[in-house]
Amino acid sequence: MAITAFVTGATGFIAQHIVLQLLQDGYRVIGSVRSIEKGESLVKIFSNNNFTYEVIESFEKAGAIDEALKKHPEVTIFLHTASPVVIGSGVENIEKDILVPAIQGTEFVLRSIKQFSPQIERFVFTSSIVATATVAEVTSTDFKGGESTWNSLTYEQSKDDPLSAYCGAKKFAEKAVFEFVEKENANFTVSSIIPVFVFGTLNRYLRTKNMNESAKIVSNILDLEPNQDVPQFQGNFIDVRDVAQAHIRAFKSPEAQGKRFVLGSRYFNNQLLLDIVRKNFPQISSKLPIGVPISTDSTYKWSVDDRNARNILGLEYVTLEKSIVDSINQLSKSHPKFQE
Repeated sequence: MAITAFVTGATGFIAQHIVLQLLQDGYRVIGSVRSIEKGESLVKIFSNNNFTYEVIESFEKAGAIDEALKKHPEVTIFLHTASPVVIGSGVENIEKDILVPAIQGTEFVLRSIKQFSPQIERFVFTSSIVATATVAEVTSTDFKGGESTWNSLTYEQSKDDPLSAYCGAKKFAEKAVFEFVEKENANFTVSSIIPVFVFGTLNRYLRTKNMNESAKIVSNILDLEPNQDVPQFQGNFIDVRDVAQAHIRAFKSPEAQGKRFVLGSRYFNNQLLLDIVRKNFPQISSKLPIGVPISTDSTYKWSVDDRNARNILGLEYVTLEKSIVDSINQLSKSHPKFQE
């Protein structure tokens, strides 16, 4: 009988790839969605009888997931990817809209699992590199954070602005997971996946206007005009397919339990992304700026401590060039520069 995994936030960028890989590996998957409409969209996308969904409008209420857990006593793996990503200026109440849903919502899920699903053995939490360090540190050329570090934000500081709130929410929610297992004698073990900037292809349910903030870094390159300066931005990238695989390997490996896994393939900056696009898509190169092409890798100093991911999960990462080319190939089907 196939093993059953529950994936929260199943319509998300990373979550859809997790679900797809689980189905390809023969697992049964139950995904949480916010509406029947979104659930039915996923049913069509995956087109696999091993996928079903449960509607959970919000995780912010205690017991929100209780009925879904009671309905599915066959679930033994739980992957919690759902978390608010509200960074723009439209946030009305930073604490209420970002911090509380992420932290309290995670705690509610953990308590429900303990109470109603004693058969669940593994819990994997999707965190972020900003849980390990501040944004300024993460986007510097000499960042050295990783699996043993946390960002320096206090809860009060996290309420200063939406971006700080997002970073604080990731930190405090991830900490809540490990603290819960330690203090509550949980029936499951946990691992956390901590990706850097996530690039890669979108699944069909996602639209470019709704793509995640990391994926927008790639699409924004296509929007540059020939006379524009190349915006300064840098960090480390990981392909979404590797992030999905990391979640699966984390729950399968006994050695991965109780550990944090930072995923970072290599350094990037906007100029490097532009160079890759111009090289692989010469048909639009005249519609993009040239900038100052990078001739060597000598400037790449950005690194992360990802020993757990490499040594325990044994990941072999998708290259930056492949990730960018795959993404642009997909975006080219609708982007104006490829239609002219």
